Amino acid sequence: MLLLVLLTQLLVLVLLVLVLPTQLLVLLVLVLPTQLLVLLVLLVLLVLLVLLVLVLPTQLLVLLVLVLPTQLLVLLVLPIQLLVLLLLVLPIQLLVLLLLVLLLLVLLVLVLVLLLLVLQNAPVSQCDLL
Repeated sequence: MLLLVLLTQLLVLVLLVLVLPTQLLVLLVLVLPTQLLVLLVLLVLLVLLVLLVLVLPTQLLVLLVLVLPTQLLVLLVLPIQLLVLLLLVLPIQLLVLLLLVLLLLVLLVLVLVLLLLVLQNAPVSQCDLL
């Protein structure tokens, strides 16, 4: 009986010597890197959360203090610019265009009058009669 117990203990000892390094190897190669990766991912998520908590209020503050009033100002200025364009700039441009057209018409009439005067005073030659 004692021999059986000794043999069982020896077998357990051999199994321990064989299994323990394998378990250590599995622990070092598979479990530990996986846990480290999970820890790293959790750390990155924590940093992102902290950045979000710190940066988001700042962005909202910038949006409310700088961007929104500027856009509202642009929305207020744009109709005023359109009104100035319609009431001041466009009529002046149309007036200038009308004056240029009138000037061109006057020049055309002057050229026609001069052409008629030149043709009336032109001497009639023998070649023109044939």
